Amino acid sequence: MAEVELPDLEELSAASDRFSKRVALMTAVYAVMLAVASLGGSNAMKEMLLAQQEASNQWAFYQAKAIREHQYRVQKLVLEVDLEERGDTMKHQSRRKLEAALQRFTEEEKRYAEEKKDIEKTARKHEAERDRNQAKDPYFDYAEVLLQIAIVMGAVSILSKSRPPFYMSLVLALVGAALAFNGYTLLFRLPLLHSGH
Repeated sequence: MAEVELPDLEELSAASDRFSKRVALMTAVYAVMLAVASLGGSNAMKEMLLAQQEASNQWAFYQAKAIREHQYRVQKLVLEVDLEERGDTMKHQSRRKLEAALQRFTEEEKRYAEEKKDIEKTARKHEAERDRNQAKDPYFDYAEVLLQIAIVMGAVSILSKSRPPFYMSLVLALVGAALAFNGYTLLFRLPLLHSGH
């Protein structure tokens, strides 16, 4: 009868401890990546809200300038009609005053129109910043979810002393890290994450 050699229990225990330590170390790395992804998501959301607020402020300012421009345009039109209807019958001095006022209203209307253009550029810049940060946010959200699941799978691997949950945690962590990296850089866009935008 052939002899069956039983494995040494101490060797098995030492190998199991080494495996558990490695998984625990990797799980700690996952936790660090989770913290970085969480910080990126928090900053993206904060920047998105700030940019939206700035864009709204600029559009309100734009609206105020548009109202002033319209007021000067109306006053200019009234003076033009007045000068056209009774310009020849007016005293020279009165006509000069109306013409000077007409010139001032025309200049003010042009000034407000030009200022509106600059304000619109600034508002659109803030909207682009808002949109960029809004596009980043889902990558951070999904990265956080995958990294949290990777941490749990690492813990399951340690408790069960089983390698498949650990390998699953590695895959989840790599995908989560790639999503977090993309949240910072926006190197690629996944249509699935932008369908609601």
